[in-house]
Amino acid sequence: MAPQGVRPATAVARTTPRSAPPARRTGGAPWDEPRRAVPARAESKDAVGWVKAHGGAGATSLADLLGGVDVGARWPEPARGEPRQIVLVGRTSAHGMRSVSRALGALHEGRAPHGLELLAVVLVADAPTRLPLGLLRRVRVLRSAAHVHRVPWIPAWRVGAEPRSVPRQLTTLARLVGADLDSGVSA
Repeated sequence: MAPQGVRPATAVARTTPRSAPPARRTGGAPWDEPRRAVPARAESKDAVGWVKAHGGAGATSLADLLGGVDVGARWPEPARGEPRQIVLVGRTSAHGMRSVSRALGALHEGRAPHGLELLAVVLVADAPTRLPLGLLRRVRVLRSAAHVHRVPWIPAWRVGAEPRSVPRQLTTLARLVGADLDSGVSA
């Protein structure tokens, strides 16, 4: 029994207006709840949309280098003129790969707009060293669910600069998304 003048918690819960659930620590990626944002307009809806699985994934750097549209941490909506072909980007850290897994799960379960085509998952190195065995195992699991490209550590990106040369892994990714790396950066 509650002391006089104090309402029991159940009464408070029933009379308190419902607010949005607390944000999950997924780096801002709303894979469990669709979020409406400003449309990501492209030259055509056939442009590639770079979707970040979490903050700091590297989607902006890849979009700047390879073209396409950085749509942020949300699914683009092809019905609104946004890209239908997407590349999901995450870091090779444990947090990054968990975020990629959640996004792939949402896509697989149909919690994404109709008409999206996943071209690949891109895992951007989170450090200049080799991945520990546990994270390599996680990469193998992701490869069982989607086509995975790994991008090595690029020191220039750390300081916000353009790379002087492009690693071969990016050349392969450029072919996949139809980008021309010959303009500007040498291979």
